[in-house]
Amino acid sequence: MTFRIARASQAGRAPAAIDHHAQDRGFPTMIRTLCMTAALTALAAALTPAPVAAQQGPLKITITDGVIEPLPFAAPAFIDEGGAGELARAISQVVAADLTGTGLFREIGPEAYISQVTSFDAPVAYADWKAINAQALITGAVQAGGGQVVVKFRLFDIFSGQPLGEGLQFAGTEADWRRMAHKVADQIYSRITGEGPYFDSRVVYVSESGPKNARAKRLAISDYDGANVKYLTDSSAIVIAPRFSPDGNRILFTSFETGFPRIKLMDIGSMQSQSLADLQGNMTFAPRFSPDGGSVIFSLEQGGNTDLYALALGGGNVAQLTNSPAIETAPSYSPDGSRIVFESDRSGTQQLYVMAAGGGEPTRISFGEGRYGTPVWSPRGDMIAFTKQNKGRFHIGVMRTDGSEERLLTASFLDEGPTWAPNGRVIMFTRESAGAGGGAQLFSVDISGRNLTAVPMEGAASDPAWSPLLP
Repeated sequence: MTFRIARASQAGRAPAAIDHHAQDRGFPTMIRTLCMTAALTALAAALTPAPVAAQQGPLKITITDGVIEPLPFAAPAFIDEGGAGELARAISQVVAADLTGTGLFREIGPEAYISQVTSFDAPVAYADWKAINAQALITGAVQAGGGQVVVKFRLFDIFSGQPLGEGLQFAGTEADWRRMAHKVADQIYSRITGEGPYFDSRVVYVSESGPKNARAKRLAISDYDGANVKYLTDSSAIVIAPRFSPDGNRILFTSFETGFPRIKLMDIGSMQSQSLADLQGNMTFAPRFSPDGGSVIFSLEQGGNTDLYALALGGGNVAQLTNSPAIETAPSYSPDGSRIVFESDRSGTQQLYVMAAGGGEPTRISFGEGRYGTPVWSPRGDMIAFTKQNKGRFHIGVMRTDGSEERLLTASFLDEGPTWAPNGRVIMFTRESAGAGGGAQLFSVDISGRNLTAVPMEGAASDPAWSPLLP
């Protein structure tokens, strides 16, 4: 699905067409006043928003070590400019939910409004919104007809009394209205925080059903917030560890349909799959794409040893990357494809190692108490997320790529399998509850560790993998 993006029309002016990739280039004229002040020396060691004081300057969320106080905003129901009906209200609700879900924003409900927004082009009564302590105002309008939807929005800084950038509009099919809502929220989030967007993305995961000791598992895909679920496989065979290709169009996963773990590659559009690296008598698992999508790295058990291997897609040979009597698995590439992080027990306990993508002597990077596993390189390239088990508790944590500045973000009976949002700020993972009646559920947490949120899914879910940002 390709969306048309245009600047929202002003006073009868026709909107000018904009390249649909322009948003990825940042709209520099739109966000010049929306830069986020970041303490880069502290970087992501404690990325938490400080209180946003009343100000006459540009609205922003400053990333510091401060106490979290979400920025209050108002998002009145978008205006129906023809044929939209309840769709206009639904789109504005998704926008608000995206923002509040970050923990950085707090919505002011309509019961507090003094002014009412009755027209997209009506002047903003800044004093009325300031009186209810709104620091940002989002207005929008929707047109629908013939299966097509047009959504436009504006963002205003209440204390400075100015718009934050130019208005934009998105056009697409009615079936993709939630995607347009996510795109609006992405623009607002990026303008105020200065960070990359992540709402218009998907998650592939393992949907689970049945009792804890006899779970039926099938692959499912949904919006990042659990909506629009689509099942990709049935429950006739156990499936685990789905992973997106860099373009988001294909999925790697491990299937037990033959009784042994085999890697399969699926095209999401056609839902057709094929086996990869089907080496008879050997178990293959933990697959992941290279950043260019041209090869796959995985673990292979052969002769009692489990090592890392790489396979060039399109008929290439299988290349062995490690050669150790230890168990080496869960590989993940750095964003530039030059290095690999993986877990290994070559030191006697389960730890994390980094080596060149083509193989060679690895360097151990984890040295804390406990066991480390399932490492995943951040799309920013600056951090590695992991699972840690220590003193009977499981944690999701992050560290620098050299192993420094380790931080544990969660603690529970069983947390495992982190995956990064496209902007590298949020991590999704599986949380398993204890007891015979317990089940798996997806949670997300930002890299400050302060915004832990359950992801609403249909039933039990595990093994999430976050897609790249959709085009």
